[in-house]
Amino acid sequence: MTDRDVLISETVDDATVYRLRELCELCEVNAEYIAEMVETGILIPEGSEPSSWRFSAHAVVRFQQAKRLQRDLDVNLPGIALALELLDELNGMRAKVRSLEHLVSRMCRD
Repeated sequence: MTDRDVLISETVDDATVYRLRELCELCEVNAEYIAEMVETGILIPEGSEPSSWRFSAHAVVRFQQAKRLQRDLDVNLPGIALALELLDELNGMRAKVRSLEHLVSRMCRD
């Protein structure tokens, strides 16, 4: 993680919503790059047109993950979209396993 990533992480608030221009400034990229990320499904904004797009703090975190995949592994945007989708699925499964482990633990105590 770079100093820039830490700065962005410290700046992001879960309740904050970013317009396209604000996201571009925060992430230091152009609007075309963000549009490509939206087209490939990496980022999912609220709103149907770039002028009305709104991005959550989750989008900033996802952008950072995508940039790390691109920088560290030289993965293209479709590959990044697939990798992030699989990571989301894995995280969801881990959450279900933790929930089931907690349930089993409670049942064994009773």
